[in-house]
Amino acid sequence: MIRRRRKISQKRLSELSGVSLGSVKRFERSGEISLLSLIKITFALGLNKELEHLFEEVPPLSMEEIIRGQD
Repeated sequence: MIRRRRKISQKRLSELSGVSLGSVKRFERSGEISLLSLIKITFALGLNKELEHLFEEVPPLSMEEIIRGQD
């Protein structure tokens, strides 16, 4: 986990991100988090470039995929 590798406590991540400590703990325990809180944590950890890659255009894998996309 990135937070642990960087030796950032859950409390400090909460402070840096503005996400409640309870939400940080719940996210690490269960994976459940709101999109807004996930974005805040991502920015607090300096991972905003990685987040931007999630929304890049992905080239089609095949002609069939291109044809289906025209519907």
